Amino acid sequence: MSRQFGYRLVENDDLNAVIAALAGHIKLTRQEQGCVLFEVTQDCGDKNRFNVYEVFSNQTAFEFHQARVRHSVWGTITKDVERHYQVSEQPEISL
Repeated sequence: MSRQFGYRLVENDDLNAVIAALAGHIKLTRQEQGCVLFEVTQDCGDKNRFNVYEVFSNQTAFEFHQARVRHSVWGTITKDVERHYQVSEQPEISL
């Protein structure tokens, strides 16, 4: 599994656009094949910080997500957003 967690810092000028587009971005991502978990929440203590936690079933699903986002409305709106992420890979376990 591919796990990514961290946060994004959004400038005040972009904040309203990010908030308006966030629900659509979450919905589309959760519909992607291989999306196991996808959470983006605005931080309670800092309105410009959005905490992100995402899990994809494998690297291929994660790469598909990244490619889709680059060519989406969300990708355009957040192209200048400061990103702080950690990625971890966990081998798939078959039972």
